[in-house]
Amino acid sequence: MTDPRPLVIHVVFSFDVGGLENGIVNLLNHMPAEHFRHKIVALTRCVPSFCERVRRSDVEFVSLHKPAGHGLKLYPALFRMFREEKPAIVHTRNLAALEMVVPAWLAGVPVRIHGEHGWDSFDREGTSRKYRLVRKLYSPFVSHYVALSRKIESYLLDKVGVGARRVKRICNGVDARRFVPAAPRRVLPGSPFDAPELMVFGAVGRLQAVKDHANLIRAFARMIRGDAEAARRARLMIVGGGPLQGELEALVRAEGLEGHVWLTGERSDIPDAMGAMNVFVMPSLSEGISNTVLEAMASGLPVIATNVGGNPELVADDHNGLLVPAADPAALSAAMMALFRTPGRVTAMGQAGRERVLQEFSLDAMVGSYLSLYQALLPESAGASLAAVQSGKSPSLKA
Repeated sequence: MTDPRPLVIHVVFSFDVGGLENGIVNLLNHMPAEHFRHKIVALTRCVPSFCERVRRSDVEFVSLHKPAGHGLKLYPALFRMFREEKPAIVHTRNLAALEMVVPAWLAGVPVRIHGEHGWDSFDREGTSRKYRLVRKLYSPFVSHYVALSRKIESYLLDKVGVGARRVKRICNGVDARRFVPAAPRRVLPGSPFDAPELMVFGAVGRLQAVKDHANLIRAFARMIRGDAEAARRARLMIVGGGPLQGELEALVRAEGLEGHVWLTGERSDIPDAMGAMNVFVMPSLSEGISNTVLEAMASGLPVIATNVGGNPELVADDHNGLLVPAADPAALSAAMMALFRTPGRVTAMGQAGRERVLQEFSLDAMVGSYLSLYQALLPESAGASLAAVQSGKSPSLKA
């Protein structure tokens, strides 16, 4: 029997470990199943191990294996998919997937939402005139935008020229039941840094250029070279895999940091990894509203973050963390040393971050905002189907 729930097709560049992708996982896992069906389409690849994080059995995953270059060659396949499956909503995310609103428009998809989550290293802070023009070019094909930070919202309004009625700001939310403070610091399986007298600085993120873990490693080296006590007790843990892992491992060796820095590789136990840290560090060159920063705050960790993108919307300087300039190892090193020397501030800032998450960045609020947006934009026919499902007039569906 045909499923009467409206279909939402989420189009992303890849469905693999990352903050954007983790946000989709949270959305699908916590949105009530009776409202919508969902399908994930990755222009490149849906990684099976990451897809397993979606706990719903009714979500389909499609990999299109896009080659390098413009996605025009994928237009026929996507056009056919959209025509055959008749989604009520196509939701693309970030610049790499933006061009796919065109086949959605050609196929007559009534609602085409585009989410802007943040910028990449090739367009830090959205300063590129080229990519601003690209967004303007595709704007007529987008029904509505979701901006994940005030800065991105302002960019869409002021730089791209999108009308205010077409933009809604929805910040990421974090599961504060899954990410909780750990006191004392947790013992993490495989960690060489479990001695209780150590202070562990940590980062979580895919090892790619925009995250600038090389700057973090250089800042940490500067810190421990300048202070004997830091050399004895400070450690750095970087959680995540990615294309730069070999390069970063070589940098650790070149800086003589073996025994002081641990690159864990990809791990699935991120709440436990957060619980094994004392201070969280986000050294990115560019960010939207970072899921990992929110997870660190929920875990009761103070956050040292670069003053870019949406980071200042999460980290109030000298309240729940410290803000530093991007790509500045001296400033980052000084901030790390400041917290190393004042453990009382570490505790107070961590508590303040946890409180802010509970008040302003709950997962329930995020899911509710997306659900309200989807329902408000539904075409009349899909809205009628949804109302029938919710009233119990349609057959019951498995979640």
